[in-house]
Amino acid sequence: MGRVTSRYRVLRLDDGVGAHRPDSLAAEEPLEIRVGGRPLTVTMRTPGDDFDLARGFLVSEGVVTSAADVTSIRYCAGATVGGANTYNVVDVLLDDAVPAPDASLERNFYTTSSCGVCGKASLDAVRTVSRWSVDADPVRLSATTIATLPDTLRAAQRVFDRTGGLHAAGLFDADGTLSCVREDVGRHNAVDKVIGWAAGQDRLPLTGMTLMVSGRASFELVQKAVMAGVPALAAVSAPSSLAVDLAREMGLTLVGFLRGTTMNVYSGEQRLGAVVPGSDRPAVRSAG
Repeated sequence: MGRVTSRYRVLRLDDGVGAHRPDSLAAEEPLEIRVGGRPLTVTMRTPGDDFDLARGFLVSEGVVTSAADVTSIRYCAGATVGGANTYNVVDVLLDDAVPAPDASLERNFYTTSSCGVCGKASLDAVRTVSRWSVDADPVRLSATTIATLPDTLRAAQRVFDRTGGLHAAGLFDADGTLSCVREDVGRHNAVDKVIGWAAGQDRLPLTGMTLMVSGRASFELVQKAVMAGVPALAAVSAPSSLAVDLAREMGLTLVGFLRGTTMNVYSGEQRLGAVVPGSDRPAVRSAG
């Protein structure tokens, strides 16, 4: 297994006075995901939970939806440096009843740690059709509970404490209980690792759950939430316009700028039941 962190000797300057000291950085290495021996994509990730990452990626792309869809996941022993396995290639074997990934999913080039969409062979492949409707999820959410999610997620970030350089994604129930947390240099990888964990536990669709992310809410993260059947996505930073458009189209509750007890609700505010004084209309225009 690859290292999650790496140590470097750096020069630390404080008011012009320098001193050398060791520093821990989050590891970033390529992971090639193969399906049935055929290369599908390469993503830059932090080593760890690679099988969850591969499984979650396939869920996000609409290839698998349950634990039974995946027969096995293994590291490819042939990927070596100096005779040692780099653990940077995984091969997923699908059940015979599961169709192989469509050729449109293949990347023309590797996916960077900052973006999981920019390597798409076709923009049409981004708007994958989900097998579940999050719009129909009846869960009701409490703004008070949602306000606690960032601190809970942050407290569970063990590698971040050492490096300060990782994104995190966490899966919470309506009461604010954390079910799973994963860290990665790529926010999309962290989300795929959480979704892959859920798929391996046969918990899809993730009815009644909220996905909390440590960074911004991009289009790809909304897409991944929808593909996993998650009815709510919360982020500490801003969403993109395309993320809001997709959230409203799909009926996903999207919360951004979640800091303390303040937050912006961009979509699906009916699940929060908030009252806007002096108005009989919701604070944010609903999808539909």
